[in-house]
Amino acid sequence: MVQHIYNFLIYVAWFGIRVASLTSPKLKLFVSGRKDLFKTLQSKIKSADKTIWIHVASLGEFEQGLPVLQAIKSTYSDHKLVLTFFSPSGYEVKKNTPAADVVCYLPFDTRANADRFLKIVQPELALLVKYEIWPNYLEGLRKRAVPTLLISALFSEHQVYFKPWGGYMRNKLGAFSHFFVQDQNSKKLLSTIGFDNATVSGDTRFDRVAEILKRDNTLDFMEAFCTDAPCFVAGSTWPEDEALLVDFINSSDKTVKYVIAPHDIKEAHIQKLISSIEKSTVRYSEIGQKDVSQYEVLVIDTIGLLTKIYSYASFAYVGGGFATGLHNTLEPAAFGIPVIIGPAYKGFKEAEELVDQGGIISVGSAKEFFNVANHFLMDTDSVLKTGQINSLYIKENVGATETIVRHIKTLL
Repeated sequence: MVQHIYNFLIYVAWFGIRVASLTSPKLKLFVSGRKDLFKTLQSKIKSADKTIWIHVASLGEFEQGLPVLQAIKSTYSDHKLVLTFFSPSGYEVKKNTPAADVVCYLPFDTRANADRFLKIVQPELALLVKYEIWPNYLEGLRKRAVPTLLISALFSEHQVYFKPWGGYMRNKLGAFSHFFVQDQNSKKLLSTIGFDNATVSGDTRFDRVAEILKRDNTLDFMEAFCTDAPCFVAGSTWPEDEALLVDFINSSDKTVKYVIAPHDIKEAHIQKLISSIEKSTVRYSEIGQKDVSQYEVLVIDTIGLLTKIYSYASFAYVGGGFATGLHNTLEPAAFGIPVIIGPAYKGFKEAEELVDQGGIISVGSAKEFFNVANHFLMDTDSVLKTGQINSLYIKENVGATETIVRHIKTLL
């Protein structure tokens, strides 16, 4: 009965999304990206191919799955790797990633779509990342006896699986051969509902950011921009963050180089941001025509550079904590620098832990931000000590990928 209700609601949801896509650019990508999807899969996957399927929701989960994806690609070069995304914000950015052989959207979770997808892909192994639990796909994998792993999983008592009425979703968890969870609490929760096939492996994103330190993070324009002044980098900022940042920049009398990398890089937003800054400001798209060293503020109006830019920061601000949700704090933390965030960080495990340890500083107002930022600009010893907390935290939490891949070797 519950299965029928779920399937009915899925069809209703798909119909509603298609209607809403007529006026929403993001939902239009969500719908149009799935057009002719099965034809694309059939053209790229042959019946004789050996395949491994990895599914992620969006960009954040892709970053979590990437270390495992890369390790699998290296170890099982004779397999075709199929990577699916649920959200346009992940797929549109990573659709050309060399990490997988086939990259596409996941067909909506109807029974027919799941059966058709699995019949074409025929995975020998399926890996789902963090929260991606789709009942019809899981049932299809279970019927086909496909080893299925949930990696970098994080469970809380608020989720439906642990509620009296959550029997339907608890049943679907039975399709997983093994759970690789981020913390001991997740393992304990799974045990309370009868699942003891879980390993506390940690979060694969630590392996991802640790790997970043081994690559060349040099950027010529940042070398020229920073010169000898301290550099403050604000990444993935929203308007709520930028109001606070711009007030600080405009009022500060200290010699500092500022970099702002907004979440929204649409032209109207970039122009509005630049017009609000009173100090000399240049945007990334214009630096080829100008001497970037002569400017105090650099606005990044493109994507894909932020991680390397963090390597030049004396300290950083990560946006979203005053808005819709905190962005990636592990990337700046990996470079051993202090990180400042807004007040809304609950549910972001690494942020919670680093706030407790003192490597990340949470501010709830402009006044608090001014005090913390000025403190780091005046006290280099505090910058070093705070940054070391973050660096050590990253080093202590690597290794999840190795644990997962070791288990995969017992399956393939």
